[in-house]
Amino acid sequence: MAGVNEPYNAREDGIPLKSSARAVVPGVELHGPADGAGRLEITVVLRRRTALPAQAAVGHLTAAELASEYGASDDDVRLATEVFTRLGADVVESDPASRRLRLSGTVEQLSSIFGTTLEDATSTAPDGATVHYRHRQGELRIPAELNGIVVAVLGLDDRPQARAHFRVLPRATAGTGYSPVDLGRVYGFPDGTDGSGQTVAIIELGGGYAQADLDAYFAGLGFATPQITSIGVDGGANQGGNDPQGADGEVLLDIEVVGALAPKAAIQVYFAPNTDAGFLDAVVAATKAAPCAISISWGQSEDQWTAQARDAFDQALADAAALGITTTVAAGDRGSSDGAADGKAHVDFPASSPHALACGGTRLDADPETGTISSETVWNEGPDSATGGGYSKAFPRPAWQSPSASGHSGRGVPDVSAVADPQTGYRIRVDGKDLVIGGTSAVAPLWAALIARFAQAGNRRFGLIQPALYAVSSGFRDVTVGNNGSYHAGPGWDACTGLGTPDGAALLAALKPAP
Repeated sequence: MAGVNEPYNAREDGIPLKSSARAVVPGVELHGPADGAGRLEITVVLRRRTALPAQAAVGHLTAAELASEYGASDDDVRLATEVFTRLGADVVESDPASRRLRLSGTVEQLSSIFGTTLEDATSTAPDGATVHYRHRQGELRIPAELNGIVVAVLGLDDRPQARAHFRVLPRATAGTGYSPVDLGRVYGFPDGTDGSGQTVAIIELGGGYAQADLDAYFAGLGFATPQITSIGVDGGANQGGNDPQGADGEVLLDIEVVGALAPKAAIQVYFAPNTDAGFLDAVVAATKAAPCAISISWGQSEDQWTAQARDAFDQALADAAALGITTTVAAGDRGSSDGAADGKAHVDFPASSPHALACGGTRLDADPETGTISSETVWNEGPDSATGGGYSKAFPRPAWQSPSASGHSGRGVPDVSAVADPQTGYRIRVDGKDLVIGGTSAVAPLWAALIARFAQAGNRRFGLIQPALYAVSSGFRDVTVGNNGSYHAGPGWDACTGLGTPDGAALLAALKPAP
């Protein structure tokens, strides 16, 4: 320990921060130390004052109840603020409810406090683009006074954390794909509902939208443009790049699917940097607005996250569920490998969180006018274009999920599905172009819109809806044909399409509480 008059040295005086180790990015090029005078902001997550019980044990909480019973304690916040301030960081935001502090400082200051070295780096992002970022490797260290109090330090390393899970059909032809309105008929979205009185939040880690695209798209569907609000987090903003093949495609897909299937719901779009800190902070910001659903179409193989970031994110989703918010998450578009090159099966996170409604994908042949389904199978066009699914190595199987016949003890992914094959995908407008887009990215907003209509119909929030979905005996169309690589579809739940695709009206009836 440093003496009273001795400067703090994290490498000698600090305590290792559990689960903070960062691996070297494959193929990374390091260009030397990052500019020590450069400024950055990071997110520090503190422990809960009391562990959050399973939702079934607490029901839905108010924001005040969640903060006072399961947020950070005043003593922890006070001590952490004092320590970080003494060591030279600026505490620019303190949020006991979400257990977060935002620290600001120079690269030199924050690297010193947390016992790491930040380097300028270039590598290939999850979406294949070349990116420049701050890189670190190994574990972090924290002041001994904060051992057990600080549970995560995010944002020092700002490598891209996630990829968008969508696929654009290269050459859309007439008659290919469905409008979201068509899919509302196909999947039996309940009559008499349109999302009125509900809010759906959408998380975006890049890209943007133009109002002209939305106005033209919804006019083409025959109704007014929904109420859409853009919200920036950690410096993120609605910045369309005029690239329908890029992140703009994700943004417009998400908005247009929610808006077409729940046209009277308010839509809030949260834009944040594509980092572990930005992703977490966007979810927290969305949670504070108390939507009925949060839609997330971004993710990355769960082993590409630090355990501290994965756990902090899972707990943020647990907070959302406790407040009655259902979080729908794309299960990934690269089959059972999730894009890993090691020949093994992997699942995508945050879909693998037990507090996420993981959304897988199918290939659909249906009559858009009548909604009659001719066939629906697992989406699989090859290893790099197939629904994600499998078993988590980070999270155990939840009590509400049936034991796997194959003997896996991890949380199974996905929970539910809908069409995702770009060959039978969604008709969408992006950057002035009419496209057909697929991917499990489209399934998360579809299910978020369905949750909004359920919430309107029942005048209630669902939060962690998974236990109820696994308990019903009707409301799903079982998909029993196909595979995603390592796993095959079959009767009942499977690691390709979960419980199946929705029959919305029947599922709503099955979910209604007894009189």
